[in-house]
Amino acid sequence: MAAAETSERTRDALRAAHLYYMQDLTMEAIATELRTSRSSVSRLLSFARETGLVDIQIRSPLEVPGQLAATVRARFGVTAHVIPVPDSTSDVDRLERVALSAARTLTSFVDSNMAIGVAWGSTVGAISRYLTPKPTHNSSIVQLNGAGNTQTTGIAYASEILHRFGSNFDADVQQFPVPAFFDDPATKQMMWRERSTRRLLDIQARLDLVLFGIGTPLAEVPSRVYMGGYLDEPDYTALVADGVVGDIATVFYRADGSTDGVAMNARGSGPSFATLRRVPRRVCVVAGVSRLPSLRGALAARLVTDLFIDETTARGLVA
Repeated sequence: MAAAETSERTRDALRAAHLYYMQDLTMEAIATELRTSRSSVSRLLSFARETGLVDIQIRSPLEVPGQLAATVRARFGVTAHVIPVPDSTSDVDRLERVALSAARTLTSFVDSNMAIGVAWGSTVGAISRYLTPKPTHNSSIVQLNGAGNTQTTGIAYASEILHRFGSNFDADVQQFPVPAFFDDPATKQMMWRERSTRRLLDIQARLDLVLFGIGTPLAEVPSRVYMGGYLDEPDYTALVADGVVGDIATVFYRADGSTDGVAMNARGSGPSFATLRRVPRRVCVVAGVSRLPSLRGALAARLVTDLFIDETTARGLVA
């Protein structure tokens, strides 16, 4: 689409949106005023929503999701966004609906001069597909953990997710080109002393916002780290022996949120939980009751400030 045509459509979409949302005109009335059809007005309003010209927010403490959100906040001290999803919905569709809602709201969290940490994975990948454009300046999208393994560098997969965030927010992208897990903890320690790696670690230590999903081997939509060739049989045996219930950015933890003594973490490339807790806003997105044990561990670790969760899983959390 040519720039002039795009500009004209944006102008028309803004006018239609103002008439519809601010002046309460019907689509028929708007069509008459703009001398176009009702279907064209509908497309203009959709364009306004999809491109971020219009930001729709719903706040109601009266319906069940609102009540659940209040209960989650009171019990766990986090701001909850409960997304209505029928119990019969598959985990695949559940994730898509939660990811869409999270992506729409995430735009309001992001602003200029921010460093935003992103943990690649199935959940964050879904969110990246629904982002609404919001131009910022002097902002950075920072990869939280490495993505390489013995089968792939992981660069193509992780960079696609990061690129979507960077494009949507006009932000610089800082990739972290290291393995998800090192073979030897000593190799990791040497790599962490390199100046090029130190630069990324220093950026991670000054983040304004982090976005992550919760990894678990039990979900209907498997976590990327458990299905992408990152772990072998001895690794799974070690995780079971250490009582692990999940991971965030390839850092594994137990049901009480503890990470001390989890052998795999000495080889992992993700940020420590102490580093994550220093980030002012920590956005966690969860879909599916199979992730409840992992979610409870993350809440016990005090890693979450904002939680996006489907209604069924939220009921299970507070049951």
